[in-house]
Amino acid sequence: MLLLLHIENIAVIDGADIQFRPGFNALTGETGAGKSIVIDAMNAVLGGRTSRDLIRTGAERAFVSAEFSAVPEDLPALVKNGISRENGELLLQRELFADGRNLCRVNGRPVTVAQLRELGGQLLNIHGQHDGAQLLDEEQHGVYLDRFGKTEPLLEEYRRAYGAMCALREKIASLQMDEAEKARRVDALHFQIEELERAELHSGEEEGLQQRRNLLRNGEKYLSALQGADACLNGDDDGGGAGAVELLRSAQDALGGIKGLDQELEELFKRIKEASCEVYDLAETIRDKRAEFDFSPEDLDAVESRCDQLYRLKKKYGATVEDMLAYLDRCRQELDSIETADDTLLRLREQLKGALANTRAAGERLRGARKAAAAKLEERILKELRELDMNRVRFSTEFTPREPGADGCDQIRFLMSANVGEDLRPLSKIASGGELARIMLALKNVLAEQETVGTLVFDEVDTGVSGRAAQKVAEKLAQVSRHKQVLCVTHLPQLAAMADTHFSVEKGERDGRTYTHVTCMNPEQRRAELARLIGGSRVTEALLRSAGELLEQAKGYRATLEKRS
Repeated sequence: MLLLLHIENIAVIDGADIQFRPGFNALTGETGAGKSIVIDAMNAVLGGRTSRDLIRTGAERAFVSAEFSAVPEDLPALVKNGISRENGELLLQRELFADGRNLCRVNGRPVTVAQLRELGGQLLNIHGQHDGAQLLDEEQHGVYLDRFGKTEPLLEEYRRAYGAMCALREKIASLQMDEAEKARRVDALHFQIEELERAELHSGEEEGLQQRRNLLRNGEKYLSALQGADACLNGDDDGGGAGAVELLRSAQDALGGIKGLDQELEELFKRIKEASCEVYDLAETIRDKRAEFDFSPEDLDAVESRCDQLYRLKKKYGATVEDMLAYLDRCRQELDSIETADDTLLRLREQLKGALANTRAAGERLRGARKAAAAKLEERILKELRELDMNRVRFSTEFTPREPGADGCDQIRFLMSANVGEDLRPLSKIASGGELARIMLALKNVLAEQETVGTLVFDEVDTGVSGRAAQKVAEKLAQVSRHKQVLCVTHLPQLAAMADTHFSVEKGERDGRTYTHVTCMNPEQRRAELARLIGGSRVTEALLRSAGELLEQAKGYRATLEKRS
C-alpha cells in the first residue's frame, strides 16, 4: 500500500506530501490544476520514462519518493535484486537532474532505473485514461489472456520450439541458391582456395621474415661487426696481433707457477681461468655466427618477394597470416557445404518436418490452455460488466487458426455485442468510449486479482461515462478498494463521493509563478467540491444539498460492503 508520495519540483508542483490511506482515495480538481502531474510523479518514482521537461522551470533537479507498507517479503523483484524491507516497508526514491542524469534508490540502496521499474511494477499498477485504446489493439488480446490464464510457461515452451524451427528455416534458406549463383560462388571459392594454398602459408612466418629481411638489409654492417669482434677475441687472420683468448691463456700460464704461494694468487688464477673459458666460448659463438651468415642479394630479393606476396594476400584475405589461414578454412568449409548442399538440404528438410510438428504440438497445448482460460475470463468479464450496468452485453474470445507465429498458432481477439440481437463483433467496430472504459476497468479488475500488486491507480478512467453507468463504476471501484488500495483521478461526482479519502488539487499564483497544492479535504470541503463537480463554478444551496445526498448514499453503500466482508 502507498503511504506517502513526496514531490519536489515536478512541473507546477513546487513541493507536496500526499498521505494516502487504505481503501478508495480520490483526487479531483479543475482541468489543468495538476492532477495528472501527480500521476506523472508516481510514474517517475516507479521507474517510468521521464524527460527533462518534467523538472520545474528554473530548478536544477526534481525529486520524488514513495513509501510503501505491508510489502510481501517474497516479492520477486526484492528476492531477485537482494533488497531487504525495513519493518515491511520500502522507500523508493528518484532524483532527476536537468542534464538528464538519474539517481534511484530503494531503502537508501542505489539501484538502476530498470530495477526500480521492475520493483515498482510489482507494487503499483497505473491505468491511464488512454489505456482503453490498447483494448482496440487486437495484438494485445493474447497478452491479456496469457496474463489471466498464467500460460507463460506453455508460451515459453512454444517459443523454444518455434525458435528451433525458424533456425532450421534460416539454414535451409542459406543453402538454397540458383544454379548460376551457385556456379559463380564455387568458381570464386576454388580460385581463393588455390591462391592461398599456393602461397603455402605458415603460422608465425611473418615475424621470422621481418627479422630476416632486417638482417639482410644490414648484412654488410652485420658481417663487419662480427669480423671486428672475432679479431678482438681470436686475433687477426694474418697473425698481426694476439686476441683476447690467447692473451688470457698467457696470463693464466704466467700465474700458474706461483699460484701455490699465496691464497690471493690462487683466487686470481681461478678467476683468470674462468674468464678465459667464458671468452673462449664467446669467441667460438661469434666465429660460428660469422661462418653461418650467408649474405647475398639473391637472399634479400627472395625475402622481399615473399613479404610482398604476403602483403598482397593480406589486402584480400586478412590482416595477418593467421587470419588468412582462418579464411582459407572457412572457404573450404563453405565449398564443402555447397558441394554437399543437396544432401544437407534433404537432412535439414527432414529435421524441419520434425521441428514443425513439435511447434504445432506445443501450439496445440498452448491453445488448449488458452481456451480454458478464455472460458473463465469470459465468465469473469461478464460478471464484472453486469456490475458495471452492462447487463445485455455478450463477450467472447475468438481463436482463428493461422500458421505458427512468434506467439502461437492462433489469432486471438475479443468480440462483443453490446445490444440484444446484435452479432458478436470486434471491439473496435462497436464499442463506444464509455463501453471501452468499463470493459478495460473490468479487465483490469480481473487481472489484478491474479497479481500481488497492492495499489491500483486509475487516471480519469471515467472518460465517456456518466449517469447510472458512472454510479456503477464508482461502486465497482469501491468493491475493489475493499481488498486493494485504489487511487483515482476523476471528474465525476459519483466516483469522488464514493471515496474513503478525498484530495483536492488546486492551482494558484504567487510572486508571478504557478503553484499546485494537494489538500486532503474535511467533510465540509468535500461537500463544496462535489457541488462544484455537479454544477460548475457557481455553488448554490441546492447543489450543496445534492452533494450531501450523494455523500450519504456513498456512505451507505460503503457500509453495505463492510457488512459483506
